[in-house]
Amino acid sequence: METKSLLIGILSFIAGGLLVSTAAVTFNKPENESMDMTSMTETLKDKSGDNFDKEFLSQMIVHHEGAVEMAKLSKDKAMHGEIKELSESIIVAQEKEIAEMRQWQTEWGYASPDRYNDH
Repeated sequence: METKSLLIGILSFIAGGLLVSTAAVTFNKPENESMDMTSMTETLKDKSGDNFDKEFLSQMIVHHEGAVEMAKLSKDKAMHGEIKELSESIIVAQEKEIAEMRQWQTEWGYASPDRYNDH
């Protein structure tokens, strides 16, 4: 059972990265959020400290939101049960991490608490 959970976790991570690369371009996000993974990484290279943390959280939230959106699609449209299970795992894990990162943004003064009321 542990091996299956580890495998699902690893596959979720890989699938999330691949799916989000496409989602960042596909989904209608504000201009600064519609970057591919290379662009996202490039925005971090010259930052450090608090500036890095702020941008990292911002980019990771976009990354995770894309994974959730794609996983929601695959839950309904995929043929194989394994893909549907993986999609549910992605949704649960990524939504939990999004909430945590948004909380940190608020706690650290990167975003106002009411910024996320419309999500």
